[in-house]
Amino acid sequence: MNHKPSFSVIVPVYGVEPYIAKFAHSLLGQTYDSIQFIFVNDGTKDASIDVLKAVIDNGYAHLKDRIIVVNKENEGLPAARKTGMEYVSGDYVLHVDSDDWLDTSLIAKLADKAVETDADIIYYDFYKEYSRYAKHDVEKEYTASDKMKFIHGLFNYKAYGYVWNKCVKRRLYLENEITFPVYGMHEDIYLMSQLLYYADSIVHLNEPLYHYRRNNPGSISAAKSVNRRRDSAMNMMDLYYRYENDLENSPVRDVVGEILFRTAWLSIRYKLGFFDRYPNLAPAIKKIRPSFANKTFILWQLYVKLYAAFL
Repeated sequence: MNHKPSFSVIVPVYGVEPYIAKFAHSLLGQTYDSIQFIFVNDGTKDASIDVLKAVIDNGYAHLKDRIIVVNKENEGLPAARKTGMEYVSGDYVLHVDSDDWLDTSLIAKLADKAVETDADIIYYDFYKEYSRYAKHDVEKEYTASDKMKFIHGLFNYKAYGYVWNKCVKRRLYLENEITFPVYGMHEDIYLMSQLLYYADSIVHLNEPLYHYRRNNPGSISAAKSVNRRRDSAMNMMDLYYRYENDLENSPVRDVVGEILFRTAWLSIRYKLGFFDRYPNLAPAIKKIRPSFANKTFILWQLYVKLYAAFL
């Protein structure tokens, strides 16, 4: 990149009153200056927005011409991220969560890497923050040449699908039909699998620059287990159906088996009714082979094949 890159940061806000002040200081206090801040109030019922505005007024009033606060009815995290995309103007887009916090040098280091590489996607390491300790998680090395391996890793939990540790060129959203999911669980995998697929260059910034809070009882990851599994499966099936007519030329090319077997097994185990919801599920399962490459246990895959054969 031969110019100073600009960044748009999208921040959904819902139910984060105890955390948003720390987050806001870490974001608005970035050492880089070419940043657009987009806060999407997803109909929060607490004082999160009041706390945010107080932080801005008392320390960052000079940034108000670069801060946008969008108010909307509560529709969930994916819809809030999608709404934020309507306002972006930067060369790069970051989606971050308002109960976490950032290293104040994050965007400056992303800018340096962008100038150096002109990468479509820059991803970086992070800390998982627990109540009494922090764990430094290091991403594996991937490039655009093995992006299908990266995507396969997202679905099999061998790579991180998080959107908040990936900086993406806005052009990927503009030049491709990128869609956002409906449901909250694994919405990041849904989105990132598309963006990774269309990226021409992917670069790893090997520094822990983000702090992922793991002790927020109100987060999606803390929701009831069955509900999380249901929402995850529906997101993955929606993604599958989007590309069903041309799977070989799609982000889900190498994970079709995992999507179908996982959805079917969850439906059987938790009585979720997916075979009725997705009439093509059983016929599709009949056509594919179980594989040890899938995260779903091989015996469960065999059981699903047998189950589908009698439908």
